[in-house]
Amino acid sequence: MKSIRSIFKIGYGPSSSHTMGPAYAALRFHETYWTADEIHAVLYGSLAKTGKGHGTDRAILESLAGVRTEIHWDTTTATPVHPNTIDFIAFRQGEKLGSQRFYSIGGGEIRTEGTGVSEDGELYAEKSFSEIAKLCKERNIRLSDYVFAHEGADILPFLHSVWDTMRSAIREGLIKTGVLPGGLGVERKAQFLYNQRHIDESPQTRENRLVCSYAFAVSEQNADCGIIVTAPTCGSCGVVPAVQKYMQDKNDFPDEAMIRALAVAGLVGVIVSTNASVSGAECGCQAEVGTACSMAAAALCELFEMGIDQIEYAAEVAMEHHLGLTCDPVCGLVQIPCIERNAVAAMRAINALSLANFLYASRKVSFDVVVEAMYQTGRDLSHLYRETSEGGLAKLYVHKGKDI
Repeated sequence: MKSIRSIFKIGYGPSSSHTMGPAYAALRFHETYWTADEIHAVLYGSLAKTGKGHGTDRAILESLAGVRTEIHWDTTTATPVHPNTIDFIAFRQGEKLGSQRFYSIGGGEIRTEGTGVSEDGELYAEKSFSEIAKLCKERNIRLSDYVFAHEGADILPFLHSVWDTMRSAIREGLIKTGVLPGGLGVERKAQFLYNQRHIDESPQTRENRLVCSYAFAVSEQNADCGIIVTAPTCGSCGVVPAVQKYMQDKNDFPDEAMIRALAVAGLVGVIVSTNASVSGAECGCQAEVGTACSMAAAALCELFEMGIDQIEYAAEVAMEHHLGLTCDPVCGLVQIPCIERNAVAAMRAINALSLANFLYASRKVSFDVVVEAMYQTGRDLSHLYRETSEGGLAKLYVHKGKDI
């Protein structure tokens, strides 16, 4: 398995697979063909169908600044390997220098055709939660200790930077108001949610309000092309920071505990990306928000120093109840239903924590099984519901002609 760095990428929104991935691919291609004076980019599948709403063209043009660039949107050619496919062709003085095909496989990760692997190398020998759990129990160590042992000492400053960026996204998202770009007329709601205090507010209502306001804040920053951390993707970036921020404030956890929680969250994300996918274009939103919910639930269990079996149960519950979730962003924008979905998943992660505290001993389904179920379900989903904005809510909302 790859490093948890592949799950936590700091960068600009709104989409890890449609902006971060293509931007990285463009840079990688330009490094190879650095003498080119003209580059053509051909986008296929989900990239071609929702790339304009996600800002794919902007990301590529910014990465290739200084080079004459043409972008072509091919919405008809089938892409059997991966729905997020890009061809780059380099020219110099009208003569073709060469070409490369890249796949944006989710979470900002790219894979070059012919290599069979992503740009990050393998770091972990174990490939599944069950293998990792067995090893940790034999050595009597926590999952976070397992991560630190494999990632090395430099993972600590990296995770501190991740946590600082997550908190900054919450802070910035809470002070901003106005309408998000893209033409849908979606107003920022994080500050409104955060300020709706009542004298007789119950603890449960306060928790819901604060957690949701944090998730909205990060997701709105993402939709506004602000700096966020993929967890595991841009479209699901609000879930993990929302629950961690709330629990740190409520229980006065030190930053060291938050770093351990992030390590476990990253490990869960890597397990999913290794054995399934975190790409909405490949497996629907269950792969994005479902994975984010599992990551957040596992992180919460680590914060409260629960056992490995409890962590697995929480992650499994969180994923299981996102199975079949479609990815149908209205107009290809990461706004409707994406922003609200992050808030709902954050609350579901807290629910999974509570269930794991009481019911883990009676669980029947392993995390590995539910990850495989998610992958098979995602592959069975019609392409209409895998980030093409051609079905479901995206289709019906656009046909109503509202706000467009």
